[in-house]
Amino acid sequence: MSETAPPPAGKVRTLNCPNCGGSVTLRGFAHSLTVVCVQCLSVLDAKSPSLQVLQTFQARERVHPLIPLGTRGKLHGTQYEVIGFQTRQIMVEMIPYEWREYLLFNPYKGFRYLAEYDGHWNDVKPIKGVPEVTSGGKPEARWLGEKYRHFQSARAETTYVMGEFPWQVRVGESAQASDFVAPPRMLSQEVSEGEVNWSLGEYMEGAQIWQNFQLPGAPPPARGIYANQPSPFADRTKSAWMTCLWLMAGLFALLMLASMFMRQEEVFRQKYTYSAASRVEASHVTSEFELKGRTSNVEVNIATDLDNDSAYFNLALINAASGQAYDFGREVSYYHGRDSDGNWKEGRAVDSVIVPTIPAGRYYLRVEPETEPNPAAFKLARTIRYEIWLRRDVPINLFFFLAAGLLLIPPVIVTLRRAQFEQARWAESGHAGDDEEGKDDD
Repeated sequence: MSETAPPPAGKVRTLNCPNCGGSVTLRGFAHSLTVVCVQCLSVLDAKSPSLQVLQTFQARERVHPLIPLGTRGKLHGTQYEVIGFQTRQIMVEMIPYEWREYLLFNPYKGFRYLAEYDGHWNDVKPIKGVPEVTSGGKPEARWLGEKYRHFQSARAETTYVMGEFPWQVRVGESAQASDFVAPPRMLSQEVSEGEVNWSLGEYMEGAQIWQNFQLPGAPPPARGIYANQPSPFADRTKSAWMTCLWLMAGLFALLMLASMFMRQEEVFRQKYTYSAASRVEASHVTSEFELKGRTSNVEVNIATDLDNDSAYFNLALINAASGQAYDFGREVSYYHGRDSDGNWKEGRAVDSVIVPTIPAGRYYLRVEPETEPNPAAFKLARTIRYEIWLRRDVPINLFFFLAAGLLLIPPVIVTLRRAQFEQARWAESGHAGDDEEGKDDD
């Protein structure tokens, strides 16, 4: 249908159905090929002056369109009139899935459709070109530079018709339909009797259609997730990760700023030797050292030469003037070896601990190393060399890592919910269970 200048609009014609005598209204002018009597559901030849009967059928029950024939409304700034209605269905694993299509007409813009399934709506228009389709295990279609992934193929059958149509409509006619999705759009191909037709649909909310066509009441609620329904988490995922990225950058800048104003001053360093077989008291104290500046933390570091061994260090930071002691302990262990899975290692020969809020003053450290008792002579005679050094006013990176972990929670949750949404979408497709389904394209 030309988008520019079709013949001028004529007047609506009203004729009588030759089958039941009921009133038949023609709104599509010269474009309509068939019209269905709303009283007896006879399919009539709109081109015949006497509306020749082409088909009669008895529906098990009347279908009442949600948008009545003759209703007018605007789409994309153009006023359209509903002139036709049909229901169609496909069979998947012996289960029927039925949807409804409303044919819209504007004498200058031509035809387009509104399709509805379980409260999900699509604004559909025929396209003139032929999309590029790649075959294989997971076919794809490309149209106007966008990639559409194959969703499902099935035989679609017309089960109910009312109103006018620009083709020879029949109840029972069928076509091989294939849908390709790139939410919120859907490319659909229909093949019947050697004829191939393509259309492009875009997902719409029912509330928007009700507003555009000024329909009473409320649209039926959408159930489940539709093939080209846009994910509510797509934009939120991008926004959440961008926000997280900026907050991470701010957190890192804060860490750098805090590091610049911290002393990070080494106040003590000394090497020692401990022998498990020695009769000398293992506990000893270090020489005094001074902690300057404001009240802040102290980082105590221990480096050992442990190899497939472990040791425990009882430590106390003691104020030389007041005798106030800050007691703590650290276990240092390092083991390694090789098994059927290859090389392995566990632990480290170096350890550290941060003692918080230590006032300025002169201090010394009491150190008491211990090892597990072992009757083996070589174990009793083993010697451990270790070095202890202290730093004053150091940044506590753990707090920043915890903050970073908390910042990751919202985007991770949104990403997981987006993945669940996509998984539910593709569970209804012909590719349910495929490894790559559920990974939507941005």
